[in-house]
Amino acid sequence: MNEIRIAFFGDSICVGQYVSIHNGWVTKTSARLSDFASNHNCRAVVTNASGNGRTTRQALEVMPYEVQSQRPDILIVQFGMNDCNYWHSDEGVPRVSPEAFAANLDEIIARALNFSVKKVILNTNHPTGHDRETMPFTNMSYQQSSEQYNQIIREVAARQDSSVILADIEKAFVTCAKGTRAQLLNLLLPEPDLLHPSESGHALYFDIVYPLIEASVLEMIEGDGYPNNERS
Repeated sequence: MNEIRIAFFGDSICVGQYVSIHNGWVTKTSARLSDFASNHNCRAVVTNASGNGRTTRQALEVMPYEVQSQRPDILIVQFGMNDCNYWHSDEGVPRVSPEAFAANLDEIIARALNFSVKKVILNTNHPTGHDRETMPFTNMSYQQSSEQYNQIIREVAARQDSSVILADIEKAFVTCAKGTRAQLLNLLLPEPDLLHPSESGHALYFDIVYPLIEASVLEMIEGDGYPNNERS
């Protein structure tokens, strides 16, 4: 039986921090893809090469083993919520500068495509409840910084070819919340977190990203563009 490999490469949003494993959007995606592929006489192998607190700089350090050696056909990439943060110990410098963040995403994509990945799904990040206090040594909130990095993600996606698909999570969350902070907070874990998705937020992630993955899988199946089990 032929197989399609799907890998997630991200931070705590892909890990599903603070929610039960079975409620995470990545786990739900894996279960649904397994059934979908089976119905098409194919096997979906889904792996999650994500880590809590990871920046794009750290991601590039582990990418050779966690992604390149696995040679997935589809890679879902989600970073930025750690890159955009300003730690007190850094005295006004972000964990990863905007310029470096863009370059890191470009390199992650280039490396993925060089190692057999046929589709990269690049996610922006959802809005958070950290919009009322400024970060150390800055005059902006965490949410304002995250919005800037989301725009960088869009710009990186826009200069790629059709092998890269943008999943605009931020836009979908804003639409779902209908512009109200109260409805947005329902999609996030309660205080003091206000950062990670709640179970409802994970469900929304699934609704946004799963159709893009399924469509990519179906394109490979119908085009007979997926490899056999000959890969090492």
